[in-house]
Amino acid sequence: MSFTSWRDVYLAAGSRGVSTCGDFLAATSLALVLQQRGHAGIAVSGLLIAAALPVAVLAPLAGRLADRADSRTLLVVAGLLQAVVAAVLAFTSRPIAMIGLVALLACGLAVTQPTLAALTPAMVRPEDLPRASGLGQVASSIGALAGPALAGLLIGTAGPRPALLLDAVSYLALVAAALLIRTRRRPHPSASSPVVPWRLRDDRTLTTLFVALFVVIAGVSAINVFEIFFVRDTLGGSATVWGLLVAAWTAGALIGSALVSRVPKRYFTGPVAVALMAALCLPIVIAGSVDNAGWLFPLWIAGGTCNGVLNVMCAVILAERVVPGARGQAYGVMNAVAQTANMLGFMVAGPLVDHFGPRLLVAACGAAGLLAALACLPMVRSAVRLAPPLAPVLGETGRAGASVEG
Repeated sequence: MSFTSWRDVYLAAGSRGVSTCGDFLAATSLALVLQQRGHAGIAVSGLLIAAALPVAVLAPLAGRLADRADSRTLLVVAGLLQAVVAAVLAFTSRPIAMIGLVALLACGLAVTQPTLAALTPAMVRPEDLPRASGLGQVASSIGALAGPALAGLLIGTAGPRPALLLDAVSYLALVAAALLIRTRRRPHPSASSPVVPWRLRDDRTLTTLFVALFVVIAGVSAINVFEIFFVRDTLGGSATVWGLLVAAWTAGALIGSALVSRVPKRYFTGPVAVALMAALCLPIVIAGSVDNAGWLFPLWIAGGTCNGVLNVMCAVILAERVVPGARGQAYGVMNAVAQTANMLGFMVAGPLVDHFGPRLLVAACGAAGLLAALACLPMVRSAVRLAPPLAPVLGETGRAGASVEG
């Protein structure tokens, strides 16, 4: 594609923001419903696992599907099915049924995430990709901030059903955007041979980058479990302070996503991405030494800002290193890495809380991520030096071609 379709970029970003808001709206609403009805913590844990496990397991398969099928068809069908499931969820009261329906919603998310991610590079010129990816991340961050707040408002005033029905509407917004977006990825009509599967191990730079990403995400995810004990018990912060701190990291990610378009394109490299991972972990390490919850706000905003820049940088690096016809697979693998790391962080964090102090756990998680990033930095540098030129990758169309309808 030789030009940038900002209309399509804004439609895709808007749909991501609305659907992300719906996802967080539903997750927060269901967790509150289970807690209010007196269900055990295992029910809430099962809900979180149901939301993450299908994305982790199905992401590679869904990524291949994103490369083999028409992007518009995938987004419309998945969005409609998710809307139906969300509507049924609004009238469901049994925890087991809720968990099963949430897992079905996550199956749809496993398809739409790599489809949208692979579609964005097809909408823009290479030099506009950082800005386009940043817009998508900004929209997602706004949705992540708005979803929980909206859930609390609706649950408190109208009950859970309107919140879950609004989630169903958010999926219909994704369907509408898919129908309006002119850029489409679809199997190239002249290709008769099967798509060659993309393999992460064939790219040493991305392999090392993903290893570092896995460890850092696992550590940061564990912080989500330790944070409430650290803020409330160790630092004596109020429930309001804890809630604001949760939002502070997302607000930082919003800032980072908005600023990333100002970063020169030459800095979108593997070593810089790993350095950002280290910078992301440093505020968490420092947090282990503070004696007042107020100090966590600038630290969390700084970490979130690095997180926002890193998200966009990884998306751009992936788009540049993978042939267009395999980008769905690549983004699917990256989603699987992120979701698996999230689940690992949650699973490991729970038992640790009962045996170690929150301050030690917060500092240790940050230090583990920092050391992992620093250990991977020389390996990524070495891989970049040994990597072949990217010109053939950027110039190859692949089987899944992109087209724009007038």
